[in-house]
Amino acid sequence: MKLLVIGSGGREHALAWRLAQSPRVHKVFVAPGNGGTQRGSLQNVALTQAEELADFVQREGVTLTVVGPEAPLAAGVVDVFRARGLKIFGPTKAAAQLESSKDYAKAFMVRHNIPTARYQTFTDPAAAHAYIDEQGAPIVVKADGLAAGKGVVVAMTLDEAHAAVDAMLGDGSLGSAGARVVIEECLEGEEASFIVMVDGRNVLALATSQDHKRLQDGDQGPNTGGMGAYSPAPVVTPELHHRIMREVILPTVQGMARDGLPYTGFLYAGLMIAPGDDPDRPIKVLEFNCRMGDPETQPIMMRIKSDLVDVVEHAIAGTLDRAEIVWDRRTALGVVLAAHNYPGTPRTGDVIAGLPDDAADCMVFHAATRSEDGHIKTSGGRVLCVTALGDSVRMARERVYETVDRIVFDGRQYRTDIGWRALKRSPAKPKPAA
Repeated sequence: MKLLVIGSGGREHALAWRLAQSPRVHKVFVAPGNGGTQRGSLQNVALTQAEELADFVQREGVTLTVVGPEAPLAAGVVDVFRARGLKIFGPTKAAAQLESSKDYAKAFMVRHNIPTARYQTFTDPAAAHAYIDEQGAPIVVKADGLAAGKGVVVAMTLDEAHAAVDAMLGDGSLGSAGARVVIEECLEGEEASFIVMVDGRNVLALATSQDHKRLQDGDQGPNTGGMGAYSPAPVVTPELHHRIMREVILPTVQGMARDGLPYTGFLYAGLMIAPGDDPDRPIKVLEFNCRMGDPETQPIMMRIKSDLVDVVEHAIAGTLDRAEIVWDRRTALGVVLAAHNYPGTPRTGDVIAGLPDDAADCMVFHAATRSEDGHIKTSGGRVLCVTALGDSVRMARERVYETVDRIVFDGRQYRTDIGWRALKRSPAKPKPAA
């Protein structure tokens, strides 16, 4: 069996790596791939356009395709494949508006009584500035469109909020993504990533995880696409897991169906869970993504013990209710190594040294890398995600940082505190969901 994974990041490397573990698979193409997805049974394909990818799938006899990133989904790659009768896992262009337009997502949540922060949407800078002055700080300013994880500013002061509006609506630094802004209340609590697979009607929850968005230790510095993650997330207890399914996930899937846009694919709910231990404390949706998170995918893929190809086939066939995933009981934790000047304009072309061989309990998933002149070099912002398994968060973290210490490239930056929230939680607290 041949498979195709569309994308070039760490998420796609992890997906392709896990899919390739299936005994039924002998080749996984990754389009366009990166410096780590051109080895073993993985092979890069230098294609990005939907029609060209569909041609390739038909020519090579690829059995099914999994879409990794948001951009091809928003561009309609699923629609192109389905029009040709090709098997692909992901939402249609219309359904992917849940991620490609934050205004659409917020209006959808209000319409279907899905808990989220209060908000207003603006295209006029003066009106946006007036609203910020009226609401006060802290406040959150979001670009409406896709901005590679960098279109959200959590402004702690009015000056920061006004500057964010000027950057998005004023100077056009985010292009069409910033043509509209969503301004919403700043929620307090602990974030968690809740990712499920959907076949249009049935839902299969993946393991819980938690991301670290800020660039620097202690959740300081600018927002990024994600500097590290771990799974499971202790904040999501079994009781909260049931509530999230009941209050967020199922209403979303049912709401999309009622709106005439049945949802298929990975669905990611970024949640803010209010402080405290009350099982009834508020849970609100910060955002929806129409794909798996990055870097959450890397720890989640490390923990899967089942044949993921079987599960994806059920999802495409509409029979997810017959699928299940067996999870490794260990914790998986991943740390992102980023390039110099990320998340601004990252430097590229730095040679990476010290990359280890793959191990059963530790993988280095490539993201912004390329193979050139016999070397692996940096090619973007988030370069690698070192991911390991351990019997506890602490043990997984030690394994990761031992490996991180051996990987060297000029200008590398990374957080040294990934997993700190899980370590801070008392052992007496309720056991997390899977």
